[in-house]
Amino acid sequence: MRLAVIPARGGSKRIPRKNIREFCGKPMIAWSIEAARESGLFDRIVISTDNDEIAEVAKTYGAEVPFMRPMALADDYTGTIPVIAHAIGWLSEHGETPDRVCCVYATAPFVQPGDLRRGLEALEERQAEYAFSVTNYTFPIQRALRITEDGYVSMFQPERFATRSQDLEEAWHDAGQFYWGRTEAWCAGIPIFSERSVPVILPRHRVQDIDTPEDWGRAEWLFRAFQAQKGENED
Repeated sequence: MRLAVIPARGGSKRIPRKNIREFCGKPMIAWSIEAARESGLFDRIVISTDNDEIAEVAKTYGAEVPFMRPMALADDYTGTIPVIAHAIGWLSEHGETPDRVCCVYATAPFVQPGDLRRGLEALEERQAEYAFSVTNYTFPIQRALRITEDGYVSMFQPERFATRSQDLEEAWHDAGQFYWGRTEAWCAGIPIFSERSVPVILPRHRVQDIDTPEDWGRAEWLFRAFQAQKGENED
């Protein structure tokens, strides 16, 4: 059994009602649900939430809400792994134990069905614990600067000052869209960022964290451009 879990707690402070606020014509969470459904990969698509309004919106778009997330797993400090492990445990107690589980973030409108398929393929082909979306940094991290307490700048790695950018190792970061994992890995609490994980590379123009109102505006601008490009390619 293959399971998609979409974590979507209530109580977002920087962007109120973030998971169900309208984003380019639909509640934000609807884009993740639809990508999971269109991928054709999942036997069940389950929302893990502590919020009744989120639950009702999610059900409208075809997801299940078979349980409400315990408050102990709904604070600002709970990580992704315990939330997914809880969903697996609840389903197992009710007679269905998945073997492959994909966490799809509720605020990932750029996630595409094809990327989810690539993630599962990578997980299986490489016999990995996890497979998750990544993209590369736009600027060499070795040349990053800090602003000091007295308002000046210093390099994190001053020894790299004279190194040409093209000679520096390329760096990558989590794209924050989805995480495929084996049930045993989720339940054992194995870290996602480990040597047993494989990357699913995404282009930078389809990656945007959405944590602040400024992020939200930029994401809508990028998303509309992406949708317009898709429409042109389909004509």
